[in-house]
Amino acid sequence: MVKASGQKRRGYLVVIEGIDGAGKSTLARNIYLRLVDKGLPTVLTFEPTDGPWGKQLRLSLSAPVRLTPKEELELFIRDRREHIDKVIHPSLQQGKIVVCDRYYFSTMAYQGARGLDPEVIRGKNEAFAPRPDLVFLLELDPEMALKRIREGRCETPDRFEQLAYLKKVKKIFDGLTDPFVVRIDASLPPGDLLDRAWERLFSP
Repeated sequence: MVKASGQKRRGYLVVIEGIDGAGKSTLARNIYLRLVDKGLPTVLTFEPTDGPWGKQLRLSLSAPVRLTPKEELELFIRDRREHIDKVIHPSLQQGKIVVCDRYYFSTMAYQGARGLDPEVIRGKNEAFAPRPDLVFLLELDPEMALKRIREGRCETPDRFEQLAYLKKVKKIFDGLTDPFVVRIDASLPPGDLLDRAWERLFSP
């Protein structure tokens, strides 16, 4: 729970997760803007980052031939180490709220859907990555997510391959049982999504 008082507090890590098309970036931005509006020191960040490892990942994701799951996992870990060292840890040490669009749970889900063991991925990440205080997991039917991607981003993914993959990703997300994971219906309008997250963010 974030404390809205003026008292000095420890940093607080909030992560937004979910399948592509669920509205993660919109919710992360809206949470950040409202926190800033309330005068709370907040940092908005995302993964993969725009650093050298993150750029390699983005190239792989859009290339005709992708890197192997293990090669991508190594890049994710390198990118995350740098992200934590340069952004997350310093911000938390300064008592700031860090709002992160994707974190190692996405790596578990997406690389897990490519055949790697999600729990092994988790162990590799939690060996160095701080656990979040709160994870908002946006839940959306994969068919609806693909419709949003096609209509909102004007993209045309291969429906059958992409749908099968997103279903595997969602199944891994569905298996998360950590007490800090809060599931929210991503079919809600953005304003309602923000209100649900905001209520949980400041609940006792």
